[in-house]
Amino acid sequence: MNEFDVVVVGGGAAGLSAALVLSRARRSVAVVDAGQPRNAPASHMQGFLGSDGLPPTELLAAGRAEVTGYGGQLVSGAVATVTACPRTSAHNRQRFEVVLADGSPLMARRILVTTGLRDDIPDIPGVRERWGRDLLHCPYCHGYEVRDQPLGVLGGDPASTQDALAHAHIIRQWSDDVVFFTNGNPLTVAQREQLVARAIGVVDTRVVRLVVEDDQLSGVELADGRVVARAAVFVRPAFVANDTLLTDLGCATSQNGWVAVDATGRTSIAGVWAAGNAVNPRAQVITAAGEGSAAAIAINNDLVDEDLPIAVTNFRLGMPIG
Repeated sequence: MNEFDVVVVGGGAAGLSAALVLSRARRSVAVVDAGQPRNAPASHMQGFLGSDGLPPTELLAAGRAEVTGYGGQLVSGAVATVTACPRTSAHNRQRFEVVLADGSPLMARRILVTTGLRDDIPDIPGVRERWGRDLLHCPYCHGYEVRDQPLGVLGGDPASTQDALAHAHIIRQWSDDVVFFTNGNPLTVAQREQLVARAIGVVDTRVVRLVVEDDQLSGVELADGRVVARAAVFVRPAFVANDTLLTDLGCATSQNGWVAVDATGRTSIAGVWAAGNAVNPRAQVITAAGEGSAAAIAINNDLVDEDLPIAVTNFRLGMPIG
C-alpha cells in the first residue's frame, strides 16, 4: 500500500491543490505533510477569491477533506530523502523512493515538492513574537486590515535598504501615517527626498525592540530610549527556500539561486516537479494553489506519455490491456 503514482511533499495550498487534481484524474496520490505551514501565525487569509478572510487552517482542512474524498492519502511526517531508482529495463517505469523521517518508505512514479520557504526576519526583540500578527510582511495580504493606522516599515541591513524603501512606498498606499525606520543605515539624498515627497516619516536611530502592551504592538523603541507609536510594522524578510530535497536530487538552479522550473513546475530532473514558495518566493496562497494545479496536470500528462509505449509493446505481445 505504499506504492503511488505521485507523492506530493508538502500539504499547503500548492500540494493539496495538486493532489486534488491528480486524485480526480484517478491517480494514486499521497501527500506527506509535516504540519508547519508558513502562514500558521496568521489568523485570516486575504486575497483568495471566494475565500477572502478565511482562516488558513480552515482552508487546509477543507482541502484535506476534498483530497481524501477522492481517494488521496494524507501522511503525517517529514520527508528525509528522495532517491531516484535505477531502471531495470527499457520498459520499466520511472520510480522514486521517498523515505520519511521515521524511516517509513514510499514509492512513487513522480514527485511534486511543495515545501514552501522560511522567512529570515530581523533579530530584534519582539519581531518573531509578533510575526504574522502586527509585525507583517505583505501589504497585499494585510494592508487593508491596518488601513489608515499609524504604520512603520523596518529597514534591515544596508544591502536590503533599497528593498525596504520600495516596501515603504507601497505601504504608503494604505495609510497617510507611515514611518520608515532606517535602523541606523544611511540613506542617499535621492532616497530621502523620495520619502519626503510621499510624506513618509524617517527615523534614523537604530531600533532596539518592538513595544507590546496587552498583547498588542504599541510602538517601536529606539536606541536613544524614544518610542515611536505604531499600530503595525511591516518588514521585508529575506526568503529562504525549503528546497533541500530538490537540490539533493540535483535539480538545476537559476541565476537567482532558486531551483529552476518551467511554466508547469517541471525541474531539470525527469519525474520531479515543484510548485509554490519552494520555487517562487512571490507566490501568495492563491498563486501557489494555481501552480499546484498546473503541475498536477503536467504530471498526469507525463505519466500518460510514459505508459503509452509500454501499452503498445504489451498489446503487440498479446498481454492484457491496462
